[in-house]
Amino acid sequence: MAAFLFLVLVSAGVFLDITEAQQDLGKLPDNYRKGVEMAVERVNSYEAIKSVFLFFKSLDKSAIDGGFGVSYLFHHFYLKATRCPKGAANPTQCAFRHDRPLIDCGICYKIHDGEIQRDPLPYVHCIHKPQLTQDLLKSRAEHCSAMSYANGSPSLLASKNP
Repeated sequence: MAAFLFLVLVSAGVFLDITEAQQDLGKLPDNYRKGVEMAVERVNSYEAIKSVFLFFKSLDKSAIDGGFGVSYLFHHFYLKATRCPKGAANPTQCAFRHDRPLIDCGICYKIHDGEIQRDPLPYVHCIHKPQLTQDLLKSRAEHCSAMSYANGSPSLLASKNP
């Protein structure tokens, strides 16, 4: 009886863990959720990845308004392995694994009217957390800073009629 009760409690804990992470994803603004979906798709497309990874936790996010419906977004978050193999019918229902390291992701991209733009190319940097170094974090930050909007840059307001 005690073993059954333990199993029920563990199952409930796993379900709450999954539900909470997916609710956190649902609470993200659409522009950030699109970036997470892009990163999840990219990570899960790697041949070496055998189980499905899902959004786990948002750490930091920022946006620069470029005007005219353009924003430059940065999002730092974790992905976590699930018990489902690649190709699972409904991966959002998969239980998280606690025996695998998290994947630390930093992404930055330009979004215009709700669509991620291809120019500049979105930057997706995801790496297993134990392999993340200060140099990689610095490189990630420099790359994202270089692609963001800079105050004082020419804009449509600075253009002249011929």
